Amino acid sequence: MSSMSSSDNSSYQGFSAEERAAMKEHAQERKKAAARRGSRADKAAEAERDVLAKIAEMQDSDRIMAERIHAVVTASAPALASKLWYGMPAYTLDAKIICHFQPAAKFKTRYATLGFSDHANLDEGAIWPTSFAITTLTPEVEAHLTALVRRATA
Repeated sequence: MSSMSSSDNSSYQGFSAEERAAMKEHAQERKKAAARRGSRADKAAEAERDVLAKIAEMQDSDRIMAERIHAVVTASAPALASKLWYGMPAYTLDAKIICHFQPAAKFKTRYATLGFSDHANLDEGAIWPTSFAITTLTPEVEAHLTALVRRATA
C-alpha cells in the first residue's frame, strides 16, 4: 500500500468554488428569512418570488427545465411551499425539505436533478432512489415526476 505524497493531485483540496458559493447562498437565504417580518402568507409569497427570481437567472436549458418542474411540483402537491435552499428551488412540507431542483450548471454536471430528502415518502423496501437525473422533460417524464412528488407527500 502506497502512501499519498503532499504533491499528489488526488488529495483533498477543500470545497470547490461551486460548493463554497452554495454555502454562501444558504447563509444569505437564512439571513433573509430571519429578517422577514409580516404574516405567514407574506413570507410564503416572498419565498415564492425568490424561487421564481432564481429560476429566471438560470441558463436557458436549466431555466426551461426548472420552470416546468416548478409547475409540476406546485400542481402535483399544492401543500408544498417553495423556498430557496443552497441557491436551488426547493419545496417544503411543515418546514421540512421534501424535494429540490439542482440545475446542471450549479455544480457543472452534465444533467439537472430532482432530489428528494429523507422526509419524502419514497421508501420502497431496503433500497430506493432519492435523486433523479433529468436531461429532457417529455410528457412521460413529467407524468413520472408528478407521481413521484405525489408519492413523496402522501
